Amino acid sequence: MNYEELKIEGRNAVLEAFRSGKTIDKLFVLDGCKDGPVQTILREAKKHDTIVNFVAKERLDQLSETKKHQGVIAMAAAYTYATVEDILQNAKDKGEAPFIILLDNIEDPHNLGAIIRTANLAGAHGVIIPKRRAVGLTGTVAKTSAGAINYTPVAKVTNLTNTIKELKEEGLWFVCADMGGTTMYDLDLKGPIGLVIGSEGEGVSKLVKENCDFVASIPMKGDIDSLNASVAAGVLAYEILRQRG
Repeated sequence: MNYEELKIEGRNAVLEAFRSGKTIDKLFVLDGCKDGPVQTILREAKKHDTIVNFVAKERLDQLSETKKHQGVIAMAAAYTYATVEDILQNAKDKGEAPFIILLDNIEDPHNLGAIIRTANLAGAHGVIIPKRRAVGLTGTVAKTSAGAINYTPVAKVTNLTNTIKELKEEGLWFVCADMGGTTMYDLDLKGPIGLVIGSEGEGVSKLVKENCDFVASIPMKGDIDSLNASVAAGVLAYEILRQRG
C-alpha cells in the first residue's frame, strides 16, 4: 500500500501524533521492546483502539524512510474521519432520506478511492468502513477518489454489524450486494437506505449479511461471475439514485 506521506517515525513524533488527535490507522512496534517511551505509546494506541503490529527490526527498517524509527512507525490517515452522526447530519442538511454505502473487507486502496468517488456522484451521504481488515484513508485512496474525499464523509467503525443495528433504529434498511440475491431491478430501493458492498474475494461476511434486509444481485450476462467491488458499488448506487429519482 502507498503510505509514503503518512508515515510518522520515531518515538516523540508518534507520541505527539497520538496526543494531537491525529487518526493513526496502524502502529508498527519493535517486537519485545519494553522500554518506557514505547510503553507510553502502546498505552495511547490502546486508548485509541489502534491496530498494533509487533514486528522484527528488519520489517521496521524496510518500512522506514528516515532510518531513525527508534522501534516505532505509525501510519496516519491522510484525511480526517467523520462520524456516523456526521453522515446522517449531511443527509438532514440536504433534506434527503439517508443513503449510506458500507464497505465490508475492502482492502484495495484503489477500490476504496473509486467507491468514495462514486458515492459522491451518486448522491450518497457518506461511506462507512470497518477498522479491521480494511484499508483506511491513505494517499492512494485520496488520489483515486479524484477529490471526492474532500466532500464525502468517511466514517470508521469498530463493528459493522453493530453500526447496521444502530442505523436500523434511525429508520434505515439495508441491502447487500451478493450473488444469488434478488435482481436489483426487482427491489424497491427507495427511502433511507444502506448499501453494503463486500470484497471481491470474500464478499460480504456472514454476520453482516444476516443483518441486511435484502440481498441484491446485479444481472450478469458474461462468462465470468463477478464484478470488481467498486464497479458493483457503482452499478447499485446508480440504481438507487434512479429509483430515488
